[in-house]
This record gives sequence, structure tokens and C-alpha cells, in this order.
Amino acid sequence: MASVLHLSLLLLGSLMVASAGNFHQDFDITWGDGRANILNNGQLLTLSLDKYLFGKIDMQLKLVPGNSAGTVTAYYLKSPGSTWDEIDFEFLGNLSGDPYTLHTNVFTNGKGDKEQQFHFWFDPTADFHTYSILWNPQRIVFSVDGTPIREFKNSESIGVAFPKNQPMRIYSSLWNADDWATRGGLVKTDWTHAPFTASYRNFNADACVWSNGKSSCASSSPSSPSSSSAWFSQELDSTSQERLKWVQKNYMIYNYCADAKRFPQGLPAECRTS
Repeated sequence: MASVLHLSLLLLGSLMVASAGNFHQDFDITWGDGRANILNNGQLLTLSLDKYLFGKIDMQLKLVPGNSAGTVTAYYLKSPGSTWDEIDFEFLGNLSGDPYTLHTNVFTNGKGDKEQQFHFWFDPTADFHTYSILWNPQRIVFSVDGTPIREFKNSESIGVAFPKNQPMRIYSSLWNADDWATRGGLVKTDWTHAPFTASYRNFNADACVWSNGKSSCASSSPSSPSSSSAWFSQELDSTSQERLKWVQKNYMIYNYCADAKRFPQGLPAECRTS
């Protein structure tokens, strides 16, 4: 009998499993109103909720333990189409005892190339931790357990595109990416360790919901301004800026803004002003 995968609006991937099987063959999607999709010939399961245009998104994850090499646990915002916007949290697995890589990226109109990567200051497989995306018209802030790790500012004034016009859905997935995920694809997924399990819980979105061509928020601020909607104009205070610097000094392992070889014609404009 096929396994049964139950989905609801209140649950976003409480248990995601990737194995050598096929989601078309091994799972029946019995709930979710189109919010679950099986892609890539049955090798990828994605779950999504409502569309948002700006918001503060929190998700608790516990990553695949042990030998997770080749796997990618993903939690991201994305709009549809060929000129999509996207805000990425991706967690690249590794061999037992080696650190996970936290990969972040921002796409606007289908163009990304804004990667920053980090190691953790804790074991992300031992317990749940909160991964947050703050997205407002001025900035995008990636945070882990309330500590900011990355800020991508709106630099449209100097010609840098910023995702602000396309509503995005939230997705989560766990998939095999052993052609690139671990040491550039040198380490492959060891399927003898399957199933690979990542757990999600306590999803929360304080956001502008986009429905029927309209936002639940006014054009310049949430429709019901209150202390709970402070995220719409939130910026990093001095304490948060110091914590951000601490993470980037001690745990950042890749920054596109420091990769001069990748950009021989000059670093991107936003890198030259930060």
C-alpha cells in the first residue's frame, strides 16, 4: 500500500523524507488544495502555502543527521515564471562529523549570483532551530535563532534590482543534489543511509498576503499598523549589527562580494557600497 502524506494549511512539511524511491509510486497526496507538488520525475516533493509580498517568516528545522552528504534541505520564497524572484535558505549536507553549509541567495527577475555561505556555531541536527526571513521594501535579513547572519539592502538607487513586485510562495523540500551540494559534487549521496529525514515545525508568517490581485496590506504599510507589524519598516539596531558582524567574521565561508576572480569586470554595485 502506498504511503499517505497528509498536508494542511497549518503544517508545512513536518516530516520531509528523501530516499531512492519515487514520490509518484510511494506517496499519495490526500490534502493540501494544490499546495503539494511532485516534480523531477518523482524525485522531488515541494510543499507551499499562500503568496506573500513582504513579511516576517519563521520556521523551525532540524536537519538530516549523520551522513547527509549530497542532500539539500531547502526553505525558500519564490515567485513563478521565467523572471522569478527568490529568497533562499538551503542547507547542504556533509559527511558525518563535517559541518553543514548554510547557503543563502537572492534572485530578482530570474537573476541570482548573490550567494553567501556559512557554517553553524551549533549542531543543526541535534535539535530544532529557528530560521527567519525578514523581507520588507528596504531590506532582506536572514536570521538564525534571532541572530542576523545576512542583510541584503534595497540598492535600487544605484541600479541594483530588488525583489519587491512579485508575490512569492513559501516552499520546503529535501532533495538529492549530489552533483554539486557536497564539496562541489565530489562526495555523493550514500543511499545505504536512507531514509534521510529533515523535520519542520512552528511555521509562522506575519506578512502581507497576496490574493486575487490584491495585498492584505496597504501600499505603504500593513493594513492594521501595530507593534506586531513593525517588521515592515524594521532595520538592524546597533546590537543586531554587532551580532551580524560576529557571524560574518567567524562563520562566513563564502561571500560573492569578496570573489574578485568571479567578477573580473568588477564586483557588483551593491558590494562596492557596503
